[in-house]
Amino acid sequence: MSITYARLEWDDQGRPLSSTYNDVYFSSLSGLEETHYVFLQHNRLAERFARLQDGDCMVIGETGFGTGLNFLCTWQLFRQQAVHDARLHFISVEKFPLQPADLSRALALWPELDEPAQQLASVYRHLLDGVQSICLDNNRVQLSLLIGDAREQLARLDTRTRVNAWFLDGFAPAKNPDMWTDQLFTQLARLSAPDATLATFTSAGFVRRGLQNAGFTMQRNKGFGHKREMLSGWLK
Repeated sequence: MSITYARLEWDDQGRPLSSTYNDVYFSSLSGLEETHYVFLQHNRLAERFARLQDGDCMVIGETGFGTGLNFLCTWQLFRQQAVHDARLHFISVEKFPLQPADLSRALALWPELDEPAQQLASVYRHLLDGVQSICLDNNRVQLSLLIGDAREQLARLDTRTRVNAWFLDGFAPAKNPDMWTDQLFTQLARLSAPDATLATFTSAGFVRRGLQNAGFTMQRNKGFGHKREMLSGWLK
């Protein structure tokens, strides 16, 4: 598999920026807090993880794996809230993955994630080498990383695995318009479980309308940090 890796610059705080999109990977205020607020809180994951029964599996879908921060925060919350025999399946798409060394460098910004970050680093190369799905945490957590265009990769998935919550991430619509399309929104709806939820950092009007046209009920929420608004929603 031929991979085009992310081209990065690093700011004076050691945070990665995309040279391709001229955009940040996470908020300059706190990437960790942004993930918790936008994706975990607005998909109500703490309470949903706590409701899981033995043998249940929660499926999270994400556009834009990036540094893996969202995955690690989700995994950490799952460990804290879910019963021992529940499972997490995290499916993420990434067009330009980070080099392994860059991924480790970025995640070193959060010492509180060091243990799961080391687990991720130990398998990340295998994911890049074409092993699309790998188990972690004594098989409680399954990470599926799909390398390529989000629309194309999601279109290849069948609906046997239904997504319960979506993290609509990636670079801002103004920077990466090729991803934020009606074709993508249609795939999100097609792959969603009944009552699936969705959250995204952007509040762009065309994103809200596109998701509504795909079947999601959308609402504006207070944004994180300097962002005035963000979007969250659920499948009708």
